[in-house]
Amino acid sequence: MNLLAPLYRFADLLRHRKLRNTGRRGEDLAHRYLRHRGFVITARNWRPPQGGGEIDIVARDGEYLVFVEVKTRTSGQWNAPERDIDHDKIVALRRAARDYVRRSGADPDRLRFDVIAITGGRLEYLADAFQPAA
Repeated sequence: MNLLAPLYRFADLLRHRKLRNTGRRGEDLAHRYLRHRGFVITARNWRPPQGGGEIDIVARDGEYLVFVEVKTRTSGQWNAPERDIDHDKIVALRRAARDYVRRSGADPDRLRFDVIAITGGRLEYLADAFQPAA
């Protein structure tokens, strides 16, 4: 266990409260969660040079290259955060992931798309949320 973890969380809380950036705070929480689970983070907020989407977190989980979409809400009053990942978002994520795989030389058969949904202080991890190809 990291003895500095409470200090990191407190510093994040102060920074994000000042900037009022809920999405960034969620990505920081997701990043720490994945690292704690043994993932190796290779990129954050990766955008293909030609545009067309952004991947919140790219990580390695063993032999798999994992593209993680992070959705954060301060409360679940209106709907669950993962419900905001619609067909158009999935298409954009797949397009960006194809470009990342092509540029990195990763194995296109060893991909996974995961979702981390954060509502308030509760984090839900959805592994293999949707398929790499349509």
